[in-house]
Amino acid sequence: MNTSSCIGISTMKPCCRFLIGYRISSIFGVSNFKSRDLVTSNLSKSQSKSVLRNGEARCKVIGYNKCVVDPNRRTFCVSDSSWGPAKGLGKSSFRVYKARKRGVLVIPNVASDFRNHSTSIENHVNEKGFERIYIQGGLNVKPLVIERIESGNEAVKEEDNRVDVNGLGVNLDNLKHLDENVKAQREASKIEEEAWKLLRDSIVSYCGNPVGTVAANDPADKQPLNYDQVFIRDFAPSALAFLLNGEGEIVKNFLLHTLQLQSWEKTVDCYSPGQGLMPASFKVRTVPLDGSDGAFEEVLDPDFGESAIGRVAPVDSGLWWIILLRAYGKITGDYALQERVDVQTGIRLILNLCLTDGFDMFPSLLVTDGSCMIDRRMGIHGHPLEIQALFYAALRCSREMLIINDGTKNLVAAINNRLSALSFHVREYYWADMKKINEIYRYKTEEYSADAVNKFNIYPDQIPSWLVDWIPNEGGYLIGNLEPGHMDFRFFTLGNLWAIVSSLGTPKQNEGILNLIEAKWDDLVAHMPLKICYPALEYEEWHIITGSDPKNTPWSYHNGGSWPTLLWQFTLACIKMGRPELAQKAVSMAEQRLSVDKWPEYYDTRSGKFIGKQSRLNQTWTIAGFLTSKMLLENPEKASLLFWEEDYELLETCVCALSKTGRKKCSRIAARTKILV
Repeated sequence: MNTSSCIGISTMKPCCRFLIGYRISSIFGVSNFKSRDLVTSNLSKSQSKSVLRNGEARCKVIGYNKCVVDPNRRTFCVSDSSWGPAKGLGKSSFRVYKARKRGVLVIPNVASDFRNHSTSIENHVNEKGFERIYIQGGLNVKPLVIERIESGNEAVKEEDNRVDVNGLGVNLDNLKHLDENVKAQREASKIEEEAWKLLRDSIVSYCGNPVGTVAANDPADKQPLNYDQVFIRDFAPSALAFLLNGEGEIVKNFLLHTLQLQSWEKTVDCYSPGQGLMPASFKVRTVPLDGSDGAFEEVLDPDFGESAIGRVAPVDSGLWWIILLRAYGKITGDYALQERVDVQTGIRLILNLCLTDGFDMFPSLLVTDGSCMIDRRMGIHGHPLEIQALFYAALRCSREMLIINDGTKNLVAAINNRLSALSFHVREYYWADMKKINEIYRYKTEEYSADAVNKFNIYPDQIPSWLVDWIPNEGGYLIGNLEPGHMDFRFFTLGNLWAIVSSLGTPKQNEGILNLIEAKWDDLVAHMPLKICYPALEYEEWHIITGSDPKNTPWSYHNGGSWPTLLWQFTLACIKMGRPELAQKAVSMAEQRLSVDKWPEYYDTRSGKFIGKQSRLNQTWTIAGFLTSKMLLENPEKASLLFWEEDYELLETCVCALSKTGRKKCSRIAARTKILV
């Protein structure tokens, strides 16, 4: 807790007030504070080398076979951006400096009223071995001086190190704890300074403007693979860190440049995916300029999955893009970006791709393995919770941002219907607690009728043995996947956290998820927050489901590894549910290790003790996730801009009610009481 918060939240009514002033005191371990020069980055270091011709940087995109000029689109090569290193560490760092410089500490259990009384503090210099603590009382209390006099090796000490002041006992040992708190704050500030410097060092520039951050920036890494690219999902915590710090220009540039990549022609083995697909990542390359000797130009080279492991297109990239677009408007107040014609078109293309009619009978998105954060084979093909939660959040974002007119009213209606159906589907069929598991245990199978209870023909033997003893009596969670004849009972952290943030779960379910995380803290957090999934696949199950993936060995990487980047989403969920102390506990735990361990991508072992065996260091979303968590806890009012409350109107929206035939029978009528909890 910093000094300013100690003073501001005081609520007690004492007979006097106690302020401790110091200038140079060994008791507090603090010397005169001198504001350090803010750490800034030189943008020219992160810019790709380019040769200027006629005084201008040349910009180009790779693979543009058809170029359509839209009068509503802006040129990206020129920017009037004021973004730059002059902002240094930003507002949060100035608050830390200011809090320390005040030099005011409050004795526990004693309040201070700054508005009604004088609080001037006199600074005194140690003279001849004297250490003085000046305690200043109320208006009618004379200042008293407590002195500890040292002469040579002898010292006059009070019994039990306690002195009496106006009938109140003041234990000097308590001052040691104050000293420790000050030191802890200094260490925390150093870690944040280091994190900001590393985050700024990871910035990628295109045509002189910042457009994102690389996935990892480890100078010792000789084979960066695709970690030197800007990933849409990885940039999410970086974008929030910059936005919360008052630096929105880099986020705006990122949103607009990735939007231009959306309309590119992309093929994998002569096959083109649906229009509206957003790339997983992109890289700024410097290539020779056509028809010129020695001249070069910067180009954006995107990856839509054609270069990824498994060649899987990223389903979540477009969803993250929409979520970041809303966050940009909410935090900066710049809603004009959302209203641009090209941005509105981009939103519609992503939604059309997600809402396209197909063979699926479920409102959840059908995807293959490796299409989200877990981008390797891990048995999540089908309808994984992570995609459904992000899909739900993106739909709610889009409903807020879309301009309603004749061209979008049908799309908005489709969004409302999908939101209603998806929320019911997940709340009713994905939820698992002790009561629901007992129901599944007693399921009858091979039910063929519209009145079937076991709609997905789940066999009770699918309930894993670990789950029976693991799930607490109070609390529950949303299972990882649901398909005909299959329920994946693993706990996937990202999907459950976003179910809370987006209100995909009911208020009672959201509370139950946090209750479970708290009850199973040693399993899901342990030495490093947070497990990406629990439990890990082991033995023959690991061989069969992962294909013997050497990177996803048990309790490593995606298979039960611990990912610090999940910290900011956990913080957001905790703040929404009024449980910030849980987030603070996790952040404090991570703070003790991340800097020492050089900000790794993930941790291994069941308890998260070891740095991941193939973990990159200086992983950007680890760094940004930590900074975002710290700023959200310091500014919970900003967190409220990033989550959604329950929308009760959605519960009344049902496409079945629009049917004029008697064939359709809505199953939610019997379950309506469950939805409204």
